[in-house]
Amino acid sequence: MNEPGEITVLLSQWSDGKQDALAPLFELIYPKLRQMAGSLFQDERAGHVLQPTGVVNEFYLKFVRQQKLRFEDREHFFSLAARLMRRILVDYARQRQSVKRDFGTPVALREESAWADARPGADLVDIDRALEELRKIDERKCKIIDLRFFLGFTAEEAAEILGSSKATVDRELRFARGWIQDRLAAAERPSEQS
Repeated sequence: MNEPGEITVLLSQWSDGKQDALAPLFELIYPKLRQMAGSLFQDERAGHVLQPTGVVNEFYLKFVRQQKLRFEDREHFFSLAARLMRRILVDYARQRQSVKRDFGTPVALREESAWADARPGADLVDIDRALEELRKIDERKCKIIDLRFFLGFTAEEAAEILGSSKATVDRELRFARGWIQDRLAAAERPSEQS
């Protein structure tokens, strides 16, 4: 990807209402957005209705509809991108659940996301619910999960985007993974109340 400063400048210009900044901004970030969306589909079945290009296009439509977005930097933008792309897939999964009630097969987003399948039948909706709970407690750890597992950034890239060290990202990721696994496992245990 090009110089991070250039992306931040274009994001700032677009946020300030300069619509002509949108085309060069998306020209710079489209390849990375496409790669990020592609990582969401790495382990999906062939012929999946949604495709990476479709997710990026849907993200673009949601992004340009936002009238009052302000971006502090690249990290802020990619955090939003992670959340919106995940939301697109969650909305699709929920729609499928409403159409097909027996939709319970695990959603394998990436090989590395196997940690999240702490219980049989955990699907993207369950994972999203747990991630939203984590976001309320510690948004940074949720951003790390989004960047690493949903968008396919390496630990080094996530550390650069977050402005921290790889060791810090690895440490926070271990905590977040454990927390998500616990939430998914707790969702399966029957209520201890009688």
